[in-house]
Amino acid sequence: MASSSNNNGYGSMENLEKQLDQLLDQTFDQFYDQTYDNVFNAYAEHLEPTRTKKKRAYIDRAREEGHIRLWNDYFSEEAIYPPHLFRRRFRMNKPLFLRIVEKLSNEDRFFRQKKDALGRPGLSALQKCTAAIRLLAYGSAADAVDEYLRLGESTARSCLEHFVEGIITYFGDEYLRRPTQEDLQRLLKKGEQRGFPGMIGSIDCMHWEWKNCPTAWKGQYTRGSGKPTIVLEAVASYDLWIWHAFFGPPGTLNDINVLDRSPVFDDIIQGRAPQVNFHVNGRKYNLAYYLTDGIYPKWATFVQSIPLPQGRKATKFAEKQEGTRKDVERAFGVLQSRFAIIKNPALSWDKIKIGKIMRACIILHNMIVEDERHGYTHFNVEEFQHIEGSGSFNVDLSYSTSMPTNIANLMANRTRIRDTEVHYQLKEDLVNHIWEKFGDDEDSN
Repeated sequence: MASSSNNNGYGSMENLEKQLDQLLDQTFDQFYDQTYDNVFNAYAEHLEPTRTKKKRAYIDRAREEGHIRLWNDYFSEEAIYPPHLFRRRFRMNKPLFLRIVEKLSNEDRFFRQKKDALGRPGLSALQKCTAAIRLLAYGSAADAVDEYLRLGESTARSCLEHFVEGIITYFGDEYLRRPTQEDLQRLLKKGEQRGFPGMIGSIDCMHWEWKNCPTAWKGQYTRGSGKPTIVLEAVASYDLWIWHAFFGPPGTLNDINVLDRSPVFDDIIQGRAPQVNFHVNGRKYNLAYYLTDGIYPKWATFVQSIPLPQGRKATKFAEKQEGTRKDVERAFGVLQSRFAIIKNPALSWDKIKIGKIMRACIILHNMIVEDERHGYTHFNVEEFQHIEGSGSFNVDLSYSTSMPTNIANLMANRTRIRDTEVHYQLKEDLVNHIWEKFGDDEDSN
């Protein structure tokens, strides 16, 4: 009997312990769930905006009406606005703009007019290209063309990006190239007429302010003005055509530092450029040159002005050199006036996109120069097309074809470009040549 009572007591103790454990577990689970609910409810209002995604608002912009309005204003046979207003607002003549639109719509799928799922026609190529050219021309915000062209901000920005890439892809090889044989003949002929035999253009640098430069890069892109800038090195000729464009160095670099990174003389160093032979003051030279300001080094390919000219010859040379060198300054001014987007501070964070915009603007600038060259040149361009052997110069195209590319030839060409003695001798001969060509005539007047 005693043994039976002990077993019953032991069993009852085990049951009691199990009940206590179950009670504790239930109490803890209830406490945990209640605490979690209290915390979640306390911060539910703050967590809700981050957990839910807002729906994009749809605006029926009546894009068909935007195309009809644009067509009636500028492209119909009885357009409301005359050609000179088209030229002012599109920065180019109508045939050139239509040529660009046709090329992009044929080659780039983005600019083709498509239909949506309901069969409704989308934006036309004219609307997309007009939106892009307006953003480049006026440098305005992406939603500035919404009311007139009927396309949203993100669509306008996408039009600009595709337009810029299309211009570079389909027109870059033709309108941002090295001078051909005919180009060199024309440039040399014009240089000789202006008193500088062997001169093929002017070189200088321009700064583009970068408003949204990343904080980590501001140190290397900020110069004395306190604002980050990106440098453009360019070579321009008398007709404002830009033959060379090197964009991207930080704004703290001056013209000499940019020149050290620039590929402007790569063709000459690597033996791919034709040799230019010309005579100045009875002396023969075989390396064309650029006109520069005083910061550039004393190389055989650069001719600077005389800072403090002494005597009538030096004064006349400084006057002619400084007047002729303004070609590149004028090209920068025209480029910025045509495309305000590169005159205003750059708003993009992406340096690659900024570089594409600059390159596309230069290509468009050269296209406009070619299209309107007859309107502001005071000579007949056809006289330069078959002038080989005329004047005191000639272009030797066979010079670069047989030259092997090795380190010895590269160093020899580099030494030719940086020859200081040739620089001073050429400058002295140019002083005498300009005096003989212009000095006596103007003094007699």
